[in-house]
Amino acid sequence: MKEAIKEAKVALEKDEVPVGAIIVISNKIIARSHNLVETLNDATAHAEMQSLTSAQNYINGKYLQECTLYVTLEPCIMCAGALFWTQLGRLVYGASDPKRGFKSSQLKILHPSTKIKEEVLDSECSAMLKSFFKTKR
Repeated sequence: MKEAIKEAKVALEKDEVPVGAIIVISNKIIARSHNLVETLNDATAHAEMQSLTSAQNYINGKYLQECTLYVTLEPCIMCAGALFWTQLGRLVYGASDPKRGFKSSQLKILHPSTKIKEEVLDSECSAMLKSFFKTKR
């Protein structure tokens, strides 16, 4: 998660919502990214989406059953849907997102075989997001 936090800090430097993500397979980071929504003027350029594409290119395949995604914020419904289609093996996230996170939908969006670990380094992830949005309001 500390590597995902480093990516979130890169997003913060670009005045993007500070969300970072990495994907790991066999203890090796194969993808790292951060939000690029403002940079690319693309509402789908979330950190998770960028990481998924990069990891799929790395392994030369669309399924990520052996991979773990570490992301600093609970994925939204769009990203959770993408995680479903990749059959992600494990999801580890930092801060919960009760308003826009996938869990708020009450739907079973993730693939049934995906393991989930919640609120890892939550206070550090949450603090960065709260500070960012405080400057925007």
